[in-house]
Amino acid sequence: MASSSKQSFRFKVWISGQVRRVTKAIRREMRRRAAVEPVIGHLKDDHRMRRNHLKGRDGDRINAVLAAAGYNFSLLRRWFTELLRVLLWILCRRLSQPHLAYNGAQKRS
Repeated sequence: MASSSKQSFRFKVWISGQVRRVTKAIRREMRRRAAVEPVIGHLKDDHRMRRNHLKGRDGDRINAVLAAAGYNFSLLRRWFTELLRVLLWILCRRLSQPHLAYNGAQKRS
């Protein structure tokens, strides 16, 4: 590689236990990352997404979006399950009390 084609990038590495020179915004981002990474790890482990078969940065981004979509679908599924459970409970309770179920039909007659 020719020395003229070298690119110098300046990156700073922030370690979670580091105290000095860490702004509040950086601390907030580190806490956010610490909360998100285990969720993505569990999703990838639970849904056979261990290996990323997509290439490059775009593949990494797509993989993260797919993990987030899977997480959101699991939340929706739980919410719909709970909604169905409540609706069935209301329906069963309504049908078990015949005076409530037929009260509207008796008023019309």
